[in-house]
Amino acid sequence: MKTLTCDVCRKKLDDPIPGRNYYHICHRDICEPCKDDLEVTLKPAVRTKKPFNYEWYSKLIYDNIEKAVQKGKF
Repeated sequence: MKTLTCDVCRKKLDDPIPGRNYYHICHRDICEPCKDDLEVTLKPAVRTKKPFNYEWYSKLIYDNIEKAVQKGKF
């Protein structure tokens, strides 16, 4: 049995399945609840950005994940 630890909330995941109960985003492993919180956090900023830019979006995701890792939550 394998285990994986979420880089944000430090929750241990038994039998991790990529894309189902954990996600590898920006060289970080994030559990599903933390990914959902990330999407909720980003949604208002993404909706107001016109025109949409993938470089900006990638940087926004990376910055938010790094802040969450330091704080331990989104």
